[in-house]
Amino acid sequence: MVSEFEIKKQICDIGKRIYDRGMVAANDGNISVKISDNEFLCTPTGVSKGFMTPEYICKVDAEGNVLQANGNFKPSSEIKMHMRVYKQRPDVMSVVHAHPIYATSFAIAGIPLTQPIMPEAVIALGCVPIAEYGTPSTNEIPDAVEKYLQYYDAVLLANHGALSYSDSLLSAYHKMESLEFYAELLFKSKQLGGPKELSEDQVQRLYEIRRQFGLKGKHPADVCPNVQAGKPSCHSCGGKCTCHAEHSSSDAELIAQITKKIMEQLG
Repeated sequence: MVSEFEIKKQICDIGKRIYDRGMVAANDGNISVKISDNEFLCTPTGVSKGFMTPEYICKVDAEGNVLQANGNFKPSSEIKMHMRVYKQRPDVMSVVHAHPIYATSFAIAGIPLTQPIMPEAVIALGCVPIAEYGTPSTNEIPDAVEKYLQYYDAVLLANHGALSYSDSLLSAYHKMESLEFYAELLFKSKQLGGPKELSEDQVQRLYEIRRQFGLKGKHPADVCPNVQAGKPSCHSCGGKCTCHAEHSSSDAELIAQITKKIMEQLG
């Protein structure tokens, strides 16, 4: 069994990675790891993630209350967002929040990452929606993120950054890294005239590969309501992704459109 001290060292290592890769600036970002049902290790507020050492890391309970903290170190003010992920996703063991430049640019522009442009992104990430804007350190962000947690393993935060989560710290970090790489490729391909997207058939074949690999987490290949209903996946929705708790609203819109056309034909 890995000791708490070793996990703290791993958190510091991942913090340095996201800092060195330019995914955070100054004291931005936060990382947490679940070590038991009611114990979580997390990065402190007001500290650069690139210069942490194990004694910086705090321990909190499932409500975000401090169980252990050295000196003046306090848990990140965004711990509420992390706790909401753990509460809604029992399979998640780590959460990473960062401000990667390209992914955050899409979040600021209000553009979700739904275009299927490379096999690795389709298999590993699926789609990445945008959670509505919320004021940092309040429950507004956890509330906005919650509706997406059962359908995705990464979420953009409107005008804020990105959030990734998985069954290990390394996997959660890799999802953040993959998210940023995907966003950068999409941005640059748009500068070259626009990406040539994979076809729906190609996307479905990639979904099948993911299922064969038995990859863990939430993904359109397994939980997308559209796919389960025999409709086009969110990868081909043109950015109007309905693979979350509000997908029923699109049904009402469809019914309204059909009714309008029938009434027009009846004169």
